[in-house]
Amino acid sequence: MNPYNYYPGYIPQQTEYYNYIPYDYDLYTPQQEQEEFDRQQPQSLGGFERRIRNLERQNQQQAREITRLNQIVERHTFRLNRLNQRLRAVESRLNIPFTSHDGF
Repeated sequence: MNPYNYYPGYIPQQTEYYNYIPYDYDLYTPQQEQEEFDRQQPQSLGGFERRIRNLERQNQQQAREITRLNQIVERHTFRLNRLNQRLRAVESRLNIPFTSHDGF
């Protein structure tokens, strides 16, 4: 008789004292990333502020350049319109027939 009460041919396996639950690393990565971000925040904040100041300065420069270009375009448009009026006046005095081929 078998003192351990096992069936013939059965080899007992060592059983664990607890159920193994696999650790899900992906479940905790956002928290770990947040902790790393909190640690790096004071060091990188100065870099972000510098970058923001540089971008704001570039934005202001571009706005000034666009304003300047718009003023130049308005000035040229005014001059062209004035020249066109003067040309029409000369054409009418000299009885030159006006035909518009390209919209002027």
